Amino acid sequence: MIRNYLKIALKVLQRRRFFTFVSLFGISFTLVVLMVATALLDHVLAAMPPEVYPDRTLVVSRATLLGPHSTWNGMPGYKLLDRYARNIDGIERLTVFTVQETVYAYRGAEKIGLFLKRTDAEFWRVLQFDFLEGGPFTNDDVSEARFVAVVNEATGNRFFPGASPVGRSIEANGQQFRIIGVVRNVPILRMQPFADVWVPLTTTRSADYRDELMGGYSAMALVRNKAMIPAIQEEFKSRLLRAELPNPQAYNRLVSAMETPFEAIVAKALGSAGDEEIHPGRLWALLSTLALAFMLLPAVNLVNLNASRILERASEIGVRKAFGASSRTLVGQFLVENIVLTVIGGAIGLALSVLMLRALSGTGWIPYADLRMNYRTFGMGVGLTLFFGILSGVYPAWRMSRLHPVEALKGGVR
Repeated sequence: MIRNYLKIALKVLQRRRFFTFVSLFGISFTLVVLMVATALLDHVLAAMPPEVYPDRTLVVSRATLLGPHSTWNGMPGYKLLDRYARNIDGIERLTVFTVQETVYAYRGAEKIGLFLKRTDAEFWRVLQFDFLEGGPFTNDDVSEARFVAVVNEATGNRFFPGASPVGRSIEANGQQFRIIGVVRNVPILRMQPFADVWVPLTTTRSADYRDELMGGYSAMALVRNKAMIPAIQEEFKSRLLRAELPNPQAYNRLVSAMETPFEAIVAKALGSAGDEEIHPGRLWALLSTLALAFMLLPAVNLVNLNASRILERASEIGVRKAFGASSRTLVGQFLVENIVLTVIGGAIGLALSVLMLRALSGTGWIPYADLRMNYRTFGMGVGLTLFFGILSGVYPAWRMSRLHPVEALKGGVR
């Protein structure tokens, strides 16, 4: 029976080609947009090198100094992170590093802009980079302020095409660094590990950063067990309540937060201050609502198109009912027809999504992005296809089953 349903479905789709085209376009276009959005979100939040333990990671990336007459919102300074984020029970490792800064290097007469990040040696243990050559700098390199650097693959190829960068030197803002390692490119969507060049944080021109509570630093903590995260977050906040402030008359309170990577992204997206509580569930609800609203529009259009196409076959339905076809049989047939339509549209949408993701990666609009159709995005595509197939087919099939045989033979609708 299913085989006959499939044959009928293919014949019906060829009968009204314009309706079929409009339906396929709506399904495939909606699927492409949602698949690209899903791939981008997956590229930001999913576990992948160098962030392989997002469920056990906490980030400190915002802080606020509060006073009776003024407020200072920004990023934490080294002193805040070094004094109050270390040695908290439950934290396995903690790294402190700067936000990436734009520096300039020269290849001959060509001036090249690079993103540079200054880190400690724990950075390479908290984050799992894929080293193509050499290795990371060590605690000794950091403590002795050695001018060594790790570069990404793109920077190595750009400055030393056809040759190994390891052992060679690169100049950044007047400082000469010897390259000791090359890592695979990290996309800019991964804000914490992203950079072109990583160097020891002690190579900064001044040591004043050690005494600053506010500044351009972040920290990442790898916790032993994700069940310990709430206690770690509370301990960090309680430590800041006892923080020593350099100018109590101007600022009498220091606040910050250890957050999950998603909470940190939400805070940055919303421009939240360090003392504001983040509710990621609300953002998930908003994103889900927007995605559902975006899917409902083409689904409603498909319902109308399917209802029109089915009711045009009222005489056929009347004949089949007159000869004893049950409503269940007819509903099954029309559902199969609609599922065939959406599966074809879904296949087109998935193919176009693969091409779109490759095109986006190739444009360079998102530096070092490598957007792909992995099992998560593919599963989302299959789920959306089934969503369209069932949702847009149930109502027309139900309405068809309500036709009276006599009225259907006359071409009318009850």
